[in-house]
Amino acid sequence: MGFLEIRNATKSYGAVKVLHATDIAVEEGEFLVLVGPSGCGKSTLLNMIAGLEEVTSGDIAIKGRSMNGVRPADRNIAMVFQSYALYPNMNVGQNMAFGLEMHGIPKSERDKAVSQVADLLQISHLLDRKPGQLSGGQRQRVAMGRALVRDPDVFLFDEPLSNLDAKLRVDMRTEIKKLHQKLGTTIVYVTHDQIEALTLSTRIAVMFGGHVQQLGTPKEIYDNPANIFVAGFMGSPSMNLFPAKVATENGESVAKVALADGTSATLPFARERSMAGHEGRDIILGIRPEAITDEDGADRNSKAIHRIEARVEVTEPAGSDTFVVSHLGGKEVTGRFRADVDVRAGETFPFAINMEKAVAFDPETEQRIG
Repeated sequence: MGFLEIRNATKSYGAVKVLHATDIAVEEGEFLVLVGPSGCGKSTLLNMIAGLEEVTSGDIAIKGRSMNGVRPADRNIAMVFQSYALYPNMNVGQNMAFGLEMHGIPKSERDKAVSQVADLLQISHLLDRKPGQLSGGQRQRVAMGRALVRDPDVFLFDEPLSNLDAKLRVDMRTEIKKLHQKLGTTIVYVTHDQIEALTLSTRIAVMFGGHVQQLGTPKEIYDNPANIFVAGFMGSPSMNLFPAKVATENGESVAKVALADGTSATLPFARERSMAGHEGRDIILGIRPEAITDEDGADRNSKAIHRIEARVEVTEPAGSDTFVVSHLGGKEVTGRFRADVDVRAGETFPFAINMEKAVAFDPETEQRIG
């Protein structure tokens, strides 16, 4: 039994079902990220855990106790909102202590808790300031501090970094990660940013259309996406997806891929990803950009690096890397090359493809088959 149990939970508004039967068990100390595009159901699920939305059917339990019918104030959860939701007429210390005061905690205990959390978040020097005198990053720390002083069973974060600029998002992401490692708290975190999901979580639930498409560790989600949606949504740049046909050559499973010049390339599958038994089958081949690179930049430990010649359409210098765009199977694909590789648009160039990282999908069901 999980510390937080979501059991066959659904949510409907009239005849419209926005969250289909969902089962997730969150262990104590886990950092679960709910990620997906707008309208996928992730915020609805978070609000159901918080008690801000009622469960239509199924159950949500915390520490073995069903939360159905339990008021948000009685769930021992703390929520950090996208909008910070700070009281503008109170200073930082008062904002952080307000929830404790509402629960009847004596002032001496409130002051001690606020002082400890302020030290932890490095905002002790801000305790006498009003929210209007703070930067966005400082306000977000205060909002986190207000949640931390409560010492709840579960922390809920609803896109807490989306109002921050790019650099501050990265900084705050690191702070939240360090905070979780230090405190070992149980966190459910909603975001549409898949980089946040991959860097922060111990497990990820990728959501789309009111369904959990895949639940797993960041490595499982990244290396072995369950379907084409997960493959395309997770990763930046996203996974390359292009048509291929399975064949057998010299007793090996291979993928036949059309090139832009009308010829085809043969890419043998790695032994552990063999497609034996699927000969003649059309597939969608998925390969991450870092597994399509220049020959000297290829993974030295891989036993399945295969070289093909392809025309370079575009090069995109990105500081530490150069992204190189070509065509495979009639689709645009992106490779991640070393920054100092001399590669130019319009040239035919050798691409090194790591087939240990290739995954195959059924074009009709869009589910992974290898």
